[in-house]
Amino acid sequence: MKKVFVTGATGFIGASLARELMERNCEVRALVRPGSDRRNLAGLDIEFWEGDLQDEPSLEKGLAGCDTLFHAAADYRLWTRDPASMYAINVEGTRSILRTALKRGLSRVVYTSSVGTLGNPGDGTPGNEVTPVSFDDMVGHYKKSKFLAERVAESFIDQGLPLVIVNPSTPVGRLDIKPTPTGKIIVDFLNRKMPAYLDTGLNLIDVEDCAKGHVLAAIHGRIGEKYILGNENLTLKTIFTLLEDISGLPAPRVKLPYAPILIAAYINEGISKLTRREPLIPLAGVQMAGKLMFFDSSKAIRELGLPQHPVKEALEKAVAWFRAEGYAH
Repeated sequence: MKKVFVTGATGFIGASLARELMERNCEVRALVRPGSDRRNLAGLDIEFWEGDLQDEPSLEKGLAGCDTLFHAAADYRLWTRDPASMYAINVEGTRSILRTALKRGLSRVVYTSSVGTLGNPGDGTPGNEVTPVSFDDMVGHYKKSKFLAERVAESFIDQGLPLVIVNPSTPVGRLDIKPTPTGKIIVDFLNRKMPAYLDTGLNLIDVEDCAKGHVLAAIHGRIGEKYILGNENLTLKTIFTLLEDISGLPAPRVKLPYAPILIAAYINEGISKLTRREPLIPLAGVQMAGKLMFFDSSKAIRELGLPQHPVKEALEKAVAWFRAEGYAH
């Protein structure tokens, strides 16, 4: 890799990816929308290419001279006023950038999908890259759009695009500028807005390890293969216990029953459709919490050399960053 084109570089994973590429002496050209928030890239020697995922003539010019594409851009929200815009970015935007990469004859493409598109037994048995799954298993517009986008990516592999798919689990750490839904859980905990918890679980990974996994996929990944970029499977209760140890704040002790929270989420969703305001309890988030979202990253560890730094250290970085940036006290 000499000159790389990165979409989503202003975001959480993308900003760490850009830094990792620069550490490897790559020239980075980042697709950015006019007027976008570029704080995550401040001070970096990066070329900004202003454009849009659905403006193919601009994308074709932007990819000129690049040998590798990292397509990490996505609309990641658990609720949206306009689902069509999410599908336009996640599905049609993916189609546009990959079609352009195929025209340009790039030597390697890494597409950032999500573990949300993969099969998961939900009972604590970790899912992997080949666990059976269907569109009907997808909860919420984000997962549905990413599932469809992954099918788009696979169709370009069939057309000869040298593409590798990575499926990040739940990254945590620095530069979670929005923040992501998981980052918001950490921020709410730090601001004492998390009085109770649901009996669910996630696979966490340091966002910097996740970024390294992207680069390793470009170097070592087999074309047409998927790789789960994850690390440790933890219950939400355990995550809060770690945050208690890191922050000195008490973890919630009350476990909420699932059924009443699900009912409340449906009610909130109905109200949001009328008010067009984000619900206090996102339905998709509660529905996802009905499963233990545990995953097996052994393929990426074995084939890519995916690093596995302790998740507690990633949470320490996240807490310090959120506090330093004024998200939490």
